[in-house]
Amino acid sequence: MTAEEALADVQDGASVLIGGFGGSGNPVELIHALIDQGARELTVVNNNAGNGEVGLAALIREGRVRKVICSFPRSAASHHFNEAYLSGRIELETVPQGTLAERIRAGGSGIPAFYTRTSVGTPLAEGKPVATFEGRDYVQERAITGDVALVKASRADRCGNLQFHLAMRNFGPIMCMAARCAVVQADEILEPGQMDPEQVVTPGIFVNRLVHVPGAVQEQVLFEQGARYP
Repeated sequence: MTAEEALADVQDGASVLIGGFGGSGNPVELIHALIDQGARELTVVNNNAGNGEVGLAALIREGRVRKVICSFPRSAASHHFNEAYLSGRIELETVPQGTLAERIRAGGSGIPAFYTRTSVGTPLAEGKPVATFEGRDYVQERAITGDVALVKASRADRCGNLQFHLAMRNFGPIMCMAARCAVVQADEILEPGQMDPEQVVTPGIFVNRLVHVPGAVQEQVLFEQGARYP
């Protein structure tokens, strides 16, 4: 599919899981296609809140995001998120990174909630159930699922089996599991049988739509070049 076809049915108010760890594994082309598609009032789950004038930062700049769930909302060039948050135009839910990953993994595994020591006694635990196990307090965290996931892979076959290059892997596999519709951009598309089954990271059962994006751009490179989208 083209990116436009793959994202054509994203609805206003959708929850969107976006892979990436900083610039690594960031599906820039899919995010830009989502900007072009026009969906609004989105809830976005990502490791951070975007940088510069491309990718997630551009989605926020265009006023498409209602809420961000992330671990690192502040970065060197997250000015569009900063401005939107300080002016009350966007809601933020900050989640410790390990907890964020586990909430997404739980959502993809059919686990509605779990308990963790992380954030006990901090503002991040306010309003959440606390239980005591063997004399220690644990905070309840709820699973995260999404209407759609935008994920970047290095290789895919036409059955949707995925491979990732190094840190590109990050949140991608669990986001594919946790989304009702996982949209994946891949640098290379193989025919069935060309991928070694022992090297499959994400099985095709978790992937709904594939977009071939050879020579995908890197968010950090675009940022350093001063690029802006659209």
